[in-house]
Amino acid sequence: MLVFWFWVLLLAALLFWPVSNLIWTLSVRRKQRKLKKELDEQEILAQKKRARFIAVLICLIFSLMFNLSQLGMPTNG
Repeated sequence: MLVFWFWVLLLAALLFWPVSNLIWTLSVRRKQRKLKKELDEQEILAQKKRARFIAVLICLIFSLMFNLSQLGMPTNG
């Protein structure tokens, strides 16, 4: 069971950086297009913080579902 959670956390950690950057880039571009101006440093940092939070959730859920489909349900043993 410990091995299962190790693989879940490892995959989530490996996916975090690219997913976070993708979400951040898309959200900054969407906001710039909506406001029709460049964002200042504070707005960019706020978007990065938001993207990281969303990325943590997405990566953990995806990693759990992926490992469940590949390894099956963990058992005590």
